[in-house]
Amino acid sequence: MLNIPNYSPPRLQPQPLKTRIRPNKKQSWQVPSDRFAFDRHALRNLSLLDQVLFERFGQGPLVDVPFATMHQAFEHFAAIQPHAIAVEHQGESITYGELDRQANRLAAHLAALGVCTGDHVALFLQRSIPMIVGVLATLKAGAAYVPQHVGVAPKAQLNTILDVAKIDVILTISRLADQVPVPDGRSLIAIDQFMEEPFADEAEFVETFVPETAVSPHNTCFMIFTSGTTGKPNGVQVTHGNVGNILLTAPGNLGIQPGMKVGQILSIAFDMSVWEILGCLSNGGTLLIRGKEFMDVARRADVIISTPSILATLDADQCHNVKTVAVAGEPCPRPLADKWGAFCAFYNSCGPTEVTIVNTAEQHFPWKEGLTIGRPTPNNTVYVLDEELRPLPIGEVGEMWAGGNCVSKGYIGNEELTSERYRPDPFLGGGRMMFRTRDLGKWTVEGELEHYGRTDDQVKIRGFRVELDSVSAALESTPNCTRAVALKLDSRDLVGFVSPRTVDVEAAKQAVADQLPYYCTPKFVIDLEELPKTPRGKIDKRLLLEMAKAHDEALAIAAGD
Repeated sequence: MLNIPNYSPPRLQPQPLKTRIRPNKKQSWQVPSDRFAFDRHALRNLSLLDQVLFERFGQGPLVDVPFATMHQAFEHFAAIQPHAIAVEHQGESITYGELDRQANRLAAHLAALGVCTGDHVALFLQRSIPMIVGVLATLKAGAAYVPQHVGVAPKAQLNTILDVAKIDVILTISRLADQVPVPDGRSLIAIDQFMEEPFADEAEFVETFVPETAVSPHNTCFMIFTSGTTGKPNGVQVTHGNVGNILLTAPGNLGIQPGMKVGQILSIAFDMSVWEILGCLSNGGTLLIRGKEFMDVARRADVIISTPSILATLDADQCHNVKTVAVAGEPCPRPLADKWGAFCAFYNSCGPTEVTIVNTAEQHFPWKEGLTIGRPTPNNTVYVLDEELRPLPIGEVGEMWAGGNCVSKGYIGNEELTSERYRPDPFLGGGRMMFRTRDLGKWTVEGELEHYGRTDDQVKIRGFRVELDSVSAALESTPNCTRAVALKLDSRDLVGFVSPRTVDVEAAKQAVADQLPYYCTPKFVIDLEELPKTPRGKIDKRLLLEMAKAHDEALAIAAGD
């Protein structure tokens, strides 16, 4: 008889909070079988024991998703608690009922402008209640919202996004209108001004707006643009089915229910903001949008979703009201997880935008032996594979590929990159796809994943994903620059090197600032006559990083730190 470890031992953790009123079963879009059916032929290189564990560890639980689309989930709560506060921001608030009415009204206006199911609408704005109205109105109209944070994203990037995503309608707020590019043929709507206009007919916008073509789980819900290796951003298309699969099931719903307050502290251009916004409103909570100070919201929130870097800036001693914290976006230091896990349910999670915010999660306890990124989330799979895409025995480090309902539709307008990163899933088959995360990991004997870093030069800075090659390309656009390289100094900053010495280092920093988001700008740029090389003729990045750290220490000493 095989001695198979128990892959799902009982855990001492709070029971998931029960969902509110059960929706009509007709609203759900997935009725799962007991388990995914793996193709045994694809596991033939493994021992019988490892085949069994590969299947058991690699599959999340199969559960129903209660709503077909994210705005339907919101509408459910708008109907049963119309007077409950949906969103608060700097002393202002809006109820579920009024938010629904305003979103219906704006959705009807978008439809009048020609927006229909399958289209894309830009949200070029900043944190505000109108931002939330814009998100919901876009979804109700059947379109996907494409968010960018005005004041952070360069205008060149905004123009590129409008062209790549074929966007005709741009939503913003009035005070930012002059900062938003509006090419010929596009329409710009200031949501706050639209909301202030009197209703033409009070009865017209009470009921849910329904687009001419029904919205399905396969329609795109939002599109996040990540930086690319050429310097041009790549737009990831994430469907309603993808999003509902993580935000409407446990643990991704984080136990959010009516009466609970969820912090909204992240940039709308970051996919984790979807977890905050739609995760809250599709489960009946109250969204607390921050102003300039993170702590104003953190002190009041029941749920915080954050990157470890941002969470580390919060005073945990003032946040003992918090019931649940979820982190993702970059590796989490063990001391940080222990500190918060001592008084609240702390979830360490992992997953790139392409697999819908996160596709693994696990509650961490300070007494646990290690800090892992957990197990596959519901209706999802994770495979640890070698370079030939063959499954590795349990306990060996390999590249993590993600399968199941988390896998998004791919990159808009970039079929070559899509075909490179998205492949047919040999384990599930049936036309399903899997995604190459480029994260390294291995299974523990308990069936949890340990993270071992990245397989390439894609790094995380302040929780944002950055392709170092795109930063290097921006540096090399500086006059007289013949060669440049960007490196990660720490979790918050990049550094740059340019050659030859005649390059203006301040101009090089400005070149990055003009072309890429703020977090891509190097902390400093060092000019060298020639970049050092390894014996194989490649740039010696290890030596450059040593030089960068020495330079950073010298700057700190000079500043008296």
